[in-house]
Amino acid sequence: MKADATAILGFAAHHLELGCHRLYLYLDAPCPEAEPLLADHPKIRVIQCDAQYWKRRGIQRPVKHQVRQSRNATHAYRRRPEVDWLAHIDVDEFLWPADDIANALAALPKAQNVARVRPAESLGGSFNHFKAFVPNDGKREETVAALYPEFGTYVKGGFLSHVTGKVFVRTGIENVELRIHRAFFDGTPGDGTDLAGVDLLHCHVGDWEDWLTAYRYRVEKGSYRAELSPALPRTLGGATLHELFTLLEEEEGKTGLRRFYDEVCADTPSLRERLSGRDLLLHRPLDLAGAISKQFPTWQNCVPDRDN
Repeated sequence: MKADATAILGFAAHHLELGCHRLYLYLDAPCPEAEPLLADHPKIRVIQCDAQYWKRRGIQRPVKHQVRQSRNATHAYRRRPEVDWLAHIDVDEFLWPADDIANALAALPKAQNVARVRPAESLGGSFNHFKAFVPNDGKREETVAALYPEFGTYVKGGFLSHVTGKVFVRTGIENVELRIHRAFFDGTPGDGTDLAGVDLLHCHVGDWEDWLTAYRYRVEKGSYRAELSPALPRTLGGATLHELFTLLEEEEGKTGLRRFYDEVCADTPSLRERLSGRDLLLHRPLDLAGAISKQFPTWQNCVPDRDN
């Protein structure tokens, strides 16, 4: 987890409001404004992932943040996590259940050890409207092409980030390794059904300026990096987001990137209408500031330059 104090507190407060019994926050970088508040909360455990942390574990700090996340998720699972189910999610992801998550997990068959939560991706500039997950039912490409006539072939499921979602894993099982999007049991990927009635709201896309600020890192090391596969197979003419963005920058500069953003990301009446027409528009009003005020009443004293 690497974010500013308001983002970290918002993530923690939202999930505590849902009834989360234990939060293990692995900080990839220090956050002195938030740390006192987090450390004082009885349901939160803060782990500083500094040089001493990796040295104690006998591991050289992985260069890629994706590998660090997987190592930390596995560490949390193996440390007697004090919960029946454990999920690894990022600081910009928020569970949104139709009902109580604990009840939904408790109702799963005893033999089921994995439950997947599918994502919904934010529309740019609003954390109230989200694109729903488009099932891979044989009509996904047709749906996405209709929603995004120019750039639909480059975005899997219409999302800039992952469509895989994240998993809850039943605890207390030996030889489990957690990765970002799945769990392995004795080296074998765990199977599980989707957890009905629970969305994973992924606030991947902010407004244009926010998206552009994050763009360079993502295109080099993150969600748009070169080694990721295209939405369509190469045999069908598919190209990756990395290749598309490289071409747009070479030919049009920021103007090309803005054209992509306006069609695929921006929270406009036009895109909301297209999504709504296919029952893919979700209204999920995240009240992170309200959650922070409830869970961390003194937060304003610690984070004076907050951005609500």
